[in-house]
Parts: sequence; structure tokens; C-alpha cells
Amino acid sequence: MARLFGTDGVRGLANVDITAELALRLSVAAAHVLGDEARKHGRRPKAVVGRDPRASGEFLSAAVIAGLASAGVDVYHANVLPTPAIAFLTADTHADFGVMLSASHNAMPDNGIKFFATGGHKLDDAVEDEIAALLDREWERPTGADVGRVVTMPDGHTRYISHLLAVLPHRLDGITVVIDGAHGAASSVSPEVFRLAGATVHEIGTEPDGLNINDGYGSTHLDHLKAAVVAKGADLGIAHDGDADRCLAVDASGTEVDGDQIMAILAVDMKERGVLAQDTLVATVMSNLGLIQAMEREGVTVRQTGVGDRYVLEEMRAHELSLGGEQSGHVIFLDHGTTGDGVLTGLMLAARMASTGRSLADLASVMRRLPQVLVNVKGVDKTRVESDAELQEAVAKEEAALAGSGRVLLRKSGTEPVVRVMVEAGDEDEAHAVAGRLVDVVKARLSL
Repeated sequence: MARLFGTDGVRGLANVDITAELALRLSVAAAHVLGDEARKHGRRPKAVVGRDPRASGEFLSAAVIAGLASAGVDVYHANVLPTPAIAFLTADTHADFGVMLSASHNAMPDNGIKFFATGGHKLDDAVEDEIAALLDREWERPTGADVGRVVTMPDGHTRYISHLLAVLPHRLDGITVVIDGAHGAASSVSPEVFRLAGATVHEIGTEPDGLNINDGYGSTHLDHLKAAVVAKGADLGIAHDGDADRCLAVDASGTEVDGDQIMAILAVDMKERGVLAQDTLVATVMSNLGLIQAMEREGVTVRQTGVGDRYVLEEMRAHELSLGGEQSGHVIFLDHGTTGDGVLTGLMLAARMASTGRSLADLASVMRRLPQVLVNVKGVDKTRVESDAELQEAVAKEEAALAGSGRVLLRKSGTEPVVRVMVEAGDEDEAHAVAGRLVDVVKARLSL
């Protein structure tokens, strides 16, 4: 039986996969697992709940709040805020756990439910499995004064912005930036905090209506941002995804600066400032080989993990490291937060520009991206990727042919029904050729 939780919470088509009934049962089960420590100490558990602006979040958050309160949990309703804001507020208010309703970069019809433990940390697999196992249990329900209370959290927005400004190492005076909020949770927060930090801000994708999240805007659709940066003569553009735990950038010429380049810039910056713990960066196996090569030149060690910011975070916590992230733009500053924070990442990137007086293109030149081809193969059984011997033999053959000048990675998506084929090589034609051959093998061997 497949796990209920994926790499980033429970996610699927809202009102089909992610229903109000599931949200209620899941929140009740979570209340008993995540609120248990509070009850042991004679306290009533409390939780922070937030969501992104997508329409289904309205009824799903209502179901989650109802489930938590019915299980005796006091709820602080923060409404629409970025995922990292909910993680921060969970820690800042000393809540027992937090809940975020979001499907991140997915299209509007999807939604998801993710939980944060005490301190704003993502849950371990074992805790998620414990919650899933309790979905259908019948509980003794509190009554009278023992039911949970629900209050709004009007200062959540301000508390989060104050936190971001407090950790910024340099003001942004003189920097002109275009912010693309993906019509998502960053729409009000990101432009405001950049202005407060001193930047001149132009906005696109910051008018959420519940239906337009990630629709042609944001970190998965950069064309509008590229055009706006050039048209406004801006120094850079910042693109968030729907829940603002990601950040991609665009330089003054309209050229994309991806998560690997952002991490390279920030690792060098933090190393120079003496705040890069153990001079080490944590990245995933999806990061470009060019990042590894660049960091080696700069005297920075790179530790690689499986794909997913939760695994990056686990590695960082295990080894007390301060910077990690993914090519997709999830960047974690463990000294300042417990999850990827796209707004903070954008601020740190702009601060590096302001403090050095260098352009983003110049800063990004610290690494050369090897040509990388990524193909999402649909209509296949992703569960058989690791077990199919002929497929694995084909991968080994292609890797041997690249002879260290590139690499191959096949993996099943944790959030979508696809197999991802990623190839890096010395030139783009070779990368496309290798990827094409492997895609054919995936389709032949794993076709449904």
C-alpha cells in the first residue's frame, strides 16, 4: 500500500484526493500524535494553521481547524501566509505544531496538507506514518470547556516580516527588483519586505483571486518576469512559487539564475562572512555538477542528499550545517529558519548584490552550469524504477560512456505520477541524446 504522505505532505487534486473529510480525519489524528507531549505535561495543545490563496484552501483549512478544535487543540488561524512563515510562527509562538494548506508550485486544482512539529520542523517519516495509521480510529471526544478554541492571528504577517528584516545582513538601498509572487502566498509579504529593506520594487503576479495561483507566473513560469526585468531596467527579478518556499532569480539581462547558482553565490557570501558552518553546503543529487565543481574551487565542501528539502534539512540538522537547498530554489538558512524560505533567499541574494556592488550575472559566474536535460516520463509505473534490471543496466551503460564528464539520474517523483530522467553532459546535444535513449527504455520497460 502506498504511503499517504509524499515528500512534502499529503498532496493531490482538491475535493477528489484531498477532501474535507480527509482533512478533518488527518487533523484529528495529527492532534493526537503531535499534541501528545503537551497533554503529558498537563497543557492543552496549540497549533498554528495557515494556507496559500487557492480557492480550495478555504474549505480545507476550515476542515483542518474543525478537526483540531474537536480534538481539544487551540488553533491560531494565521490565514494566507507563506509556508516558511507558518514554520516560523510555529516556533515563535511555542506552538506544539503547525499546519499549512498548500500544493506549492502545483496548479490551482491541487492542494495539500503539511505539518510542522514543535519548533517548526518537518515531520520524520515515522511520525507521518503514525498519523496515517490513526486516520480511522474512533477517539473519545472532549466536551464543554475541553474543546479547542479558535482565534485569528492578525499579527502573523508583521511578526514574519520583522523576523526577515532582523536577519538581513545588509540593506537593499540602490537595488531595483521585480517581484513575481505567482499570485500566491508571497504576494503581499515579499514586495512589502523588500521595500522596507530599501529596495525599489516593481510587482507582477501579486493579485491572487483564488484561481490564478501559479497560472503563467512564478518560479515555474519565468517569461513574464524576464520581460519585466528588462522593461523596467531592474537589477534583478525574484520569482516565488505558490507557497513561497522557493526562489528563482533573473539577472538584469533577463537570464535565469537557478537554485544551484543562488546557492553558490550565497555559500561564497556566507564563507566570506564566516557564517557558513564547517564551510559546507548541502545539496541534493539533482544539483548540477557545475555546482560541485565551483564549490571545490571556492573551498566549500558539498554534501549531497536525496531529492526533497526535508532530506536536505535532515542532513543539515544532523551535522549542524547552516546552508542547504535544491536546484528548484528551495534554500534553507538553518540559523534563521527550519524550511526553505523563498522570500529570505531573495533578500539574501539582493543583499549580496548591495554589499558588493556587483551585478547578479557577475556573482552567478562563480559556477558554470553543465548542460542538463530533465524529462518527466508519464504513463509509466514509477514504483518499478529501482527494481527493473534492464533499466538499471541501461543507466549504468550510459554513465560509463560519459566517463566522469557527466552523469545520469533516474528517480520517481515524490509529488507527481512520473519518472524523472536527468542527464548532464559536456554539451547539450550529447545530454539530449543520452536522455532520449533512456526515456525510450523507461517507456519500454515501465509502460502501464
